[in-house]
Amino acid sequence: MSAASGQGFSVVAVADYAAAKPALRAVREAVFVREQQVPEALELDAERDPLCEHVLALDAAGVPIGTGRLTPDRRIGRMAVLAPWRGRGVGDALLAALLQRAAELGWREVSLHSQAGAVGFYARHGFLPLGERFLEAGIEHLGMRRLLGAANPVDNREAALAALLGVIAGARRSLAIYSRELDPGLLDRADAVAALRRHATAGGGVRVLLQDPAAPQRALAPLIGLAQRLPTAFEFRAIEEPVDQNYPSAYAVNDRDGWYFRTLGHRFEGETRIDDGARARQLRAHFDPVWERARPCSEYRALGI
Repeated sequence: MSAASGQGFSVVAVADYAAAKPALRAVREAVFVREQQVPEALELDAERDPLCEHVLALDAAGVPIGTGRLTPDRRIGRMAVLAPWRGRGVGDALLAALLQRAAELGWREVSLHSQAGAVGFYARHGFLPLGERFLEAGIEHLGMRRLLGAANPVDNREAALAALLGVIAGARRSLAIYSRELDPGLLDRADAVAALRRHATAGGGVRVLLQDPAAPQRALAPLIGLAQRLPTAFEFRAIEEPVDQNYPSAYAVNDRDGWYFRTLGHRFEGETRIDDGARARQLRAHFDPVWERARPCSEYRALGI
């Protein structure tokens, strides 16, 4: 077994199933059976469990607090964290351990069935939605997938939102957004605005380049209102140079390794990846000189910014 330390817990990267079975069952029964009312017969999965690879989170006293597994069909499942430990990084550490193990096994992609309330969590880790929502064990789920070591294709609005959330969540301090007109249907989505608010209130900055600053102003884009309330976090500039006005693409890139790029800026289709530093550096290198020759959006400041 290998372990990574966390905030008062240790994440076991690969747990021997026979030895860890009681601990795994204790967490899963507490979360799925008692808390979520999943029938015990559905949760046990006695035939497939021994064929899976499992990770286990323990608290400082060695008590199991979280678990997850990789199935033979290259799927992440049975992700569970005890209620008192949620929001403390246990789920993130479990998922990171599962992804690391999948990469070690040479898998090129991993999929999962996310409960509807956890879609944002998986999006922050680079997973994109697939298909329509469905019921599983009486709970609404959504299929999600992440390619490992490659760009993930974005082919619809929901995948675009997930891609953007992944880039925002991965930012250390700063985000750069190159947009035509604040991307109606994406940057005005409640989840996107909330993610940008969290980034800004945590001390992060957001620079936004716009080809048409008048359109979002007329539409009362919620991001402008957010920037009015957090003026030190947001900067908007308008692109005026013809060569920049003719640039057909759009993108969001953070100051680490995450990006979401659309070849045609008026569409949602594109590619994204949260762990590709080389491409992120390329996009930042494109953004910075355009930013320097763009003009500040004084018309936004006139609204109270």
